[in-house]
Amino acid sequence: MILLSFDIEEFDMPFEYDRSLPFEEQIAISVTGTQAILDILKKNNVTATFFCTANFAVNAAGMIKQIVQDGHEVASHGYYHSEFEAGHLKSSREKLEEVSGQPVRGFRMPRMMPVDVRELRAAGYQYNSSLNPTFLPGRYNHLNSSRIWYYEGEVLQVPASVSPSFRIPLFWLSFHNLPLSIYKRLCRRSYSTDGYLNLYFHPWEFTDLGPKEKFGFPGYVIKYSGDKMKIRFDHLIQWMKTMNYPFGTFKMFMESEIQSGK
Repeated sequence: MILLSFDIEEFDMPFEYDRSLPFEEQIAISVTGTQAILDILKKNNVTATFFCTANFAVNAAGMIKQIVQDGHEVASHGYYHSEFEAGHLKSSREKLEEVSGQPVRGFRMPRMMPVDVRELRAAGYQYNSSLNPTFLPGRYNHLNSSRIWYYEGEVLQVPASVSPSFRIPLFWLSFHNLPLSIYKRLCRRSYSTDGYLNLYFHPWEFTDLGPKEKFGFPGYVIKYSGDKMKIRFDHLIQWMKTMNYPFGTFKMFMESEIQSGK
């Protein structure tokens, strides 16, 4: 199963590069990118999971409703993207359920930071996708963590996909910077080995990130962003469909694993 997921938040990434954006513009950029994603998913008739901050959901409730109406899953990305406390696990789930009108079963910590599985379970979550089992300088080192899904207590852990050899991450930065032929080859190897792929992206990748003075992003962040990202992402989905890979939400994946008795 192909697990496409999107982390939707107030667009605060420029803060990491000593830039600032008005809050209204942070939301507007994420809304624009999310709409582009939904259009591509609808065109290709595939479903996905959207990990949303409650802060985004409150300020863009119409977009959350459209995600649900299009048949996708809403999961939690915390209450705020740059602020976390344990109480936000439950409050973000409850707020997202209120806005979306559907149960929220899953969680992903912003920036793939660690989260206590006991607190997750106590807050009512059934699965967690907050682990990138690779090494990224200055970010994390998870080379000793499980590369594929596993249960920790009663919570299903679904790490982001990495290649079977050398644990090359298949996340958004790799998609932007690797030649597409190599990225597809790595995806094919991981899918063949694991039986699924967990790939994650962000709505702002589908918008114009070029103005250096505004965002401060280095070239490896803005490469193939905006319209080029839309074309590249659409191509990826179409290629996966030619490979007869099925698409689904994390909820569907979790239920299929439970039913298989694994």
